Amino acid sequence: MAPLTEASRLGIRPFADSDKVELRFVKTAEEVRSVIWSAYRQVLGNEHLFESERLSSAESLLQQAQISVRDFVRAIAQSELYRQKFFYSNSQVRFIELNYKHLLGRAPYDESEIAYHVDIYTSQGYEAEINSYIDSVEYQQNFGDSIVPYYRGYQTTVGQKTAGFPRFFQLYRGYANSDRAQNKSKGQLTWDLAKNLVSPIYPADAGSLTGVSTGNRGGNTYRIRTTQAASPNSPRIRQSITEVVVPFDQLSNRLQQLNRQGRKVISIALS
Repeated sequence: MAPLTEASRLGIRPFADSDKVELRFVKTAEEVRSVIWSAYRQVLGNEHLFESERLSSAESLLQQAQISVRDFVRAIAQSELYRQKFFYSNSQVRFIELNYKHLLGRAPYDESEIAYHVDIYTSQGYEAEINSYIDSVEYQQNFGDSIVPYYRGYQTTVGQKTAGFPRFFQLYRGYANSDRAQNKSKGQLTWDLAKNLVSPIYPADAGSLTGVSTGNRGGNTYRIRTTQAASPNSPRIRQSITEVVVPFDQLSNRLQQLNRQGRKVISIALS
């Protein structure tokens, strides 16, 4: 965990100082209300929630102990409300980044995690994509059925990769900031994950709201070298290498396209 002397600069002090929000077997009405609002805050990325947007049916089921906290989290993430806020208006990679943040409390560790969820959505659809986080072993081990998901990306615990720490702060921009207020519809980690880089951390009040490795990437073009991924049962033959040059703002979409085509990325470099 980040030292508390740095927690305020990074905007995580409220989380470092707070306890997990859990709905125990014996509960009060106030505890249920606390769980409901904590779940909304976490899953909706600190987005302001209007009274008319509340999921009254799911809230009622939770209050009556008909569903678990995990079921309530699932109801929020599967709702039309969540789709409107994070799915329809974002690129697929950005949507996956936010799902990791909202539902597992961390940033994606590497490109394979993005590719895994792109494949789930492409082959099985939206509901399966959401369920893949909530029904995962990682979710069960950290939150179980009764704990509201919370941000873990700033912590150093067993099973977490150190690269997740700086990447988390490219997605998290302070306690008072909301995900939609960042006005980012494209993936924020595409560059780092594709190149296996770790960007520096900028405090939430810094002039730049996203970590960068060097300079301005927006005007650059990149050369992607790929080969056809081998099938497990296919004979071992020499694979041809294909190169394609794309601008940075199209890099995320092209990587997704290549993945769907069964291409394996060998390298990405400035052209």
